[in-house]
Amino acid sequence: MRRLLPALATLPFALWGCDGPDLPAEYRRLSVPTARLSSEQATRAGRELFARHCAICHGERGDGRGIRRNLSSRPQDFTDPAWRRRSPPRRVYYLIREGRQGTAMAGWKTLDADQVWDLVAYLRSLATPATRGQASEVSSPREEPAPSAGWRSDRGQGTPDR
Repeated sequence: MRRLLPALATLPFALWGCDGPDLPAEYRRLSVPTARLSSEQATRAGRELFARHCAICHGERGDGRGIRRNLSSRPQDFTDPAWRRRSPPRRVYYLIREGRQGTAMAGWKTLDADQVWDLVAYLRSLATPATRGQASEVSSPREEPAPSAGWRSDRGQGTPDR
């Protein structure tokens, strides 16, 4: 048992680079900038990019409850710790760059590599135990229309109160 514990302790670090055979080779070989992913500066820059490009679908808090959440498939909830456990940085980078086939998630090839890594840093910060439930709202450049009487803004536009 004493020999097993050190081996188990290294397992998360070994799996950090395991992104599965379905990830294209160019993304499996991609170097993960671990220092950048833990950088406050990258997280702040990622938060700004998220507000500009992602919050409309994924929500200001990254919880999948954006104003355009009624798509063919529900936008990802980045505040879910299970999402973080099953989403290594390379996979998140790949999905941002290439999009997700069969969903409304388009690829963002207009962003450069540093911007994508900043987004990865921010998204992964949303599901950390220290910030779970405390995700700071981002200032979205898109204004949501004020709800009229009898309509609930937390249920999306055009959804009547019940």
